[in-house]
Amino acid sequence: MNLLSNDFEIFGIAPAFALDRNALDQRWKDLQREAHPDRFASSDAPAQRLAMQWSVRINEAYQRLKDPLKRAAYLCELNGVPIQAENNTAMPAAFLMQQMQWREDLEDARSSEALERMADEVSAARRTMLTQLQQTADGERNFAALAQQVRALMFVERFASDVENRLDQLGQ
Repeated sequence: MNLLSNDFEIFGIAPAFALDRNALDQRWKDLQREAHPDRFASSDAPAQRLAMQWSVRINEAYQRLKDPLKRAAYLCELNGVPIQAENNTAMPAAFLMQQMQWREDLEDARSSEALERMADEVSAARRTMLTQLQQTADGERNFAALAQQVRALMFVERFASDVENRLDQLGQ
């Protein structure tokens, strides 16, 4: 393995959105066991430093691959289509209208029941979007479309967090 290998190469899996999470978790444990700095405690300084670099690199790759949103964004980047979420916020009108409606509903929500319904609706939308991400990434291999879907899911994830925060505030 090479520290410059991409995340999929490090884990020995094909670059795809769909992956076996249990296999990923097991491979992470195996890689960490092999590269853990404690195994190199009696080695010379360069070997210890390399073990530390590998451990960090394995963890970075694992964090990116285990999270569907990060994995989709990474696939886009690997295929020459950066997400550019900071300066590319263009979204379809229907999506923007849905976001505005959710924001208004969040402002108007006064009970935990209303917020729970919103959380369920947002969760269902997220599941649908993840299914679409997989089809776009693995079925169509359309990374420009995938980048737009990733940006949309970023909006949804942020909103889901806002709903959870409101629920937490009501629970205090």
